[in-house]
Amino acid sequence: MATYCPKDPNSFANTDEITISHTHLSLDVDFEKRLLVGSVVHTASVLKDNTKEFVLDTSHLSIQKITLVGEKTEELKYDIAERDEKYGSKLTIKFNSPLPSGTSVKVHIDYSTTNHCTALQWLTPSQTVGKQFPYLFSQCQAIHARSLVPISDTPSVKITYSADITAPSSLRVLMSAVRSGEEDVGNDKKLFKFHQDVSIPSYLIAIAVGNLASRKIGPRSTVWSEPEVVEAAAWEFADTEEFISTGEDLLTPYDWGIYDLLVLPASFPYGGMENPCLTFVTPTLLAGDRSLVDVVAHEIAHSWMGNLVTAQNWESFWLNEGFTVFIERKIIGRLQGQSHLEFDAIIGYKALQEAVDHYDEIKRPEFTCLCPRLHGEDPDEAFSSVPYEKGFNFLFYLEKALGGAAVFEPYLKAHVTRFAHKSINTDDFKAYLYEFFASKKDILDKVDWKAWFHTPGMPPVDNHFDDSLAKACQGLADSLTKTPEDPNPKFDKPAFEAFTSGQKVMFLEKLLQKPVLPHPLLAGMQEAYGLADVKNAEIRFRWQWLCLNAGYTAVFPQVTRFLTEVGRMKFVRVLFRALNTCPGGGKELAKKTFLENRTFYHPICAAMVAKDLGLA
Repeated sequence: MATYCPKDPNSFANTDEITISHTHLSLDVDFEKRLLVGSVVHTASVLKDNTKEFVLDTSHLSIQKITLVGEKTEELKYDIAERDEKYGSKLTIKFNSPLPSGTSVKVHIDYSTTNHCTALQWLTPSQTVGKQFPYLFSQCQAIHARSLVPISDTPSVKITYSADITAPSSLRVLMSAVRSGEEDVGNDKKLFKFHQDVSIPSYLIAIAVGNLASRKIGPRSTVWSEPEVVEAAAWEFADTEEFISTGEDLLTPYDWGIYDLLVLPASFPYGGMENPCLTFVTPTLLAGDRSLVDVVAHEIAHSWMGNLVTAQNWESFWLNEGFTVFIERKIIGRLQGQSHLEFDAIIGYKALQEAVDHYDEIKRPEFTCLCPRLHGEDPDEAFSSVPYEKGFNFLFYLEKALGGAAVFEPYLKAHVTRFAHKSINTDDFKAYLYEFFASKKDILDKVDWKAWFHTPGMPPVDNHFDDSLAKACQGLADSLTKTPEDPNPKFDKPAFEAFTSGQKVMFLEKLLQKPVLPHPLLAGMQEAYGLADVKNAEIRFRWQWLCLNAGYTAVFPQVTRFLTEVGRMKFVRVLFRALNTCPGGGKELAKKTFLENRTFYHPICAAMVAKDLGLA
């Protein structure tokens, strides 16, 4: 029977006996074979006497040789267990003699990735904007770092790392680390060097290789992308420094030195990924009006919540994402006003309801607990808006109950100070909350902790948000649907055009909550508002979703075009599910579109959509 990491049910690592402190990667990027080939050296500390083994996580890796590096190099025996479908293959390295507690060892592993690696997506030139050069990028969250490198793939362990990466000299390598030099090494190749001196969990190791240009956008920030979009990206993210400095005012000084952004190709499966020193973002944020840069505020907030203070395992993932959404909205509130913070919270609450409904529909309501039990589960299966929005709602509720922002914000700063560079679980959070608010124990004792943490469904407390910005959206939606069968509906085009992008999203959200709209009304909306033609991906997504829910087959060409241009799971999974249940040929079109374009999507996204469509 498999044994698991004592602090993480989704890892095999024996971190109670031996733990990694530093990792050094030496890898060659082979675009022809689509492999990373080289070695890793783990510096590890022995924690228990008589330690005989070093257990690491792997998935679809090819291990060639393992040695113990010291005064004399010793080759080590190892065993690769039969593959577990969810967690990969347990790698057990056997020391030649038992090691005493306090020993420091260096273990060198020669290995390569394989074509089954789930962390990497290799793009052909035709899949990039420029169409001339190949591209590679990684996505290790949640448990995909083990397919990139043999490692203790658990957020309960935090490491520093360094890397020497060789790649074609026509391309540039970037990582979630500080660049420390590059040099030509012959054969049309360059060596790129990196170091990350702030400890991070394995899921934050990241790499990207491509034809990349850059523009400076702030005193500690550079935006990177393919040359064709770098000017648009620099304009879109010009306010990045303001977000960082506002985060510092709320919390503690920024700890990572640089904060760069990399705009990925369209297949990137998330809105953003908080890789330290180099946030990865989706090109769907390039709306041309800076209306979607709240995602950058979210990723910046991760610099403290998630990256500096890290959830110990995926059962406490809300400590990363709930806190991050809370800080993101605090940043937006300080820059744009409290009404904007609470307007975003209303949109988020709708996303939470959708996630709860989805898990109820597939009969997995346990994944709607704030602290789901994940033993034997793939954390990707539990990924949804729940840790983000239920976590936010919990913190919003606590702030109100404990006396408001003036009382709660000092606690947020103290939380970061107390737990910086550590991995914590929900019990640690709760214990320190009680410690900080010792004088308010009576209030905390009234919190229904079990309902918040362990009960499926929507939050046990209904927070009331300022809806001043939402009222106009509700009003326009109500007036439009008051007499839905009216053959000559009235479209208030000036009112719609006066909305911010966020209000247009909210307007469509309100319509999604109403009974199915008749097709003539949808056709009239398109004619009046031009919703099919907007650049803003959040608006396009909700418009197409609204039409699919109504069985409006005229939208099929727009949907299939969007699904083959964008790989962001927030959009892709919902639209594929909606298309799959749409009458008039939707089911067949959904499967045909996915199967013809499967290689466009990142492996994580492709696996999830395949399950959604019953193709897994």
